[in-house]
Amino acid sequence: MRVRSLCAILSLLLGAALTVTGCASAPAAGGDMARTLRSRGLDPATIVIPHEISEEMQVWVHRQVPDATPMDQRLSRLLAAIIDPGGLKVEYEARHTATAREVFRSHKANCLAFTALFVGLAREVGVPVSYLDVDDIEKFEKEGDLVVVSGHVSAGYNSGSELKILDFSAAPTVQYRKVHPISDLTAVALYHSNLGAEALRAGRNDEALGWLRKAIAIDPDLGRAWVNYGVALRRSGDLAGAEAAYRKSLEVEPAEISAYQNLAALLRLRGADAEAGDLLALSDRQGTRNPFIYLALGDLSLAHGRMDEARRFFRKSLRLYPKSAEPYAAMGLLSLTAGDTGDAARWLRKAVAIDQENDRVKLLAGRLGVGKGGKKPSPPGPIGASLGGPGGEPRPQPRALPWAKGTRPSGPNSQKQIPGGGGPEARVSLARGNALGWEGGGRLRSPAV
Repeated sequence: MRVRSLCAILSLLLGAALTVTGCASAPAAGGDMARTLRSRGLDPATIVIPHEISEEMQVWVHRQVPDATPMDQRLSRLLAAIIDPGGLKVEYEARHTATAREVFRSHKANCLAFTALFVGLAREVGVPVSYLDVDDIEKFEKEGDLVVVSGHVSAGYNSGSELKILDFSAAPTVQYRKVHPISDLTAVALYHSNLGAEALRAGRNDEALGWLRKAIAIDPDLGRAWVNYGVALRRSGDLAGAEAAYRKSLEVEPAEISAYQNLAALLRLRGADAEAGDLLALSDRQGTRNPFIYLALGDLSLAHGRMDEARRFFRKSLRLYPKSAEPYAAMGLLSLTAGDTGDAARWLRKAVAIDQENDRVKLLAGRLGVGKGGKKPSPPGPIGASLGGPGGEPRPQPRALPWAKGTRPSGPNSQKQIPGGGGPEARVSLARGNALGWEGGGRLRSPAV
């Protein structure tokens, strides 16, 4: 199953060239938000608005950014007050989707939570900042039966001639090319979708369904929320509902690769191989950088005896993620199944050199009879299970970067969305630094990390 989220490094990018799709969305007034929610059958009192701030926060921010501060200096002063040791000193924490009020108290946030805090405070001091969805950053991780695909959400201020972008991320600093302004309504939906994805990761499926039903009601065009909803339904045993959710995600966001992959995995489990193959062909033409989808598909092919097909999937995963031990171990298990123990041992040596603690590596070592002290370790599970995770790369620390200038936004508003499915893995999407996961072929998606 796949989970989607956004991750963040604290930064202000200056002078970076950007291709911005969409015009900056105007902040939604409280009354407008409430009317929209009621029109969608929701009680505004039951919906969390993550960027709302308290009276205490209003007093605090006006002390940090006095009314006499020139407009072009307000954002920098606000950022310094939030991250400096003498101020709030907010620190990055990937699994901390929170409201602005909660971040103000805890001083911890992922990128979605930090953006909510910044948006609420900046608007209080007269700077009309907007939420931004950044398509350039994607990170893939494996967590149990979930593949976590991390995206990124940030805040931006359109001065009329340039777009200034605030960044709070755990990903390496990059020059953004794809930046999409999103509405406050979409940001609220992302918050609920993120919490749903986090509940899924924690095994709280009923809670996840509650958050995700709200997310798709708040913004029915948010594809990633439909993906996550599909994963939750898949985990509940509702395969028909999961399929409908994945198809809805494709309807509202035809470019979302996770929807194709999750739906294809679910269809394969149900025996609809022809349609699943067509969906994967379409996703391949759009391009995917998720190595775990190919590992899961390879596992499925191997389990059904399609050796050449499994080899192609594993090699694709290896090309996408050469620094992970898992694709090497998958190739070794394939060789072992084919009866070539020598080749399997060669793949094992490559895998062990990267991460000998990876579950798939341990499985291969156990089947080859290789282990510490000459003992054969107990295999963790069958081939085809969701195994292991990324190989222990050091987590970057939040850091302050300069403001970045971009081109003036133009064109229609666009939103990034993520789908999910059922099959060997599922993906979940989070709006803050988490990712999608696949569980038996489903993918779940939410805002950014």
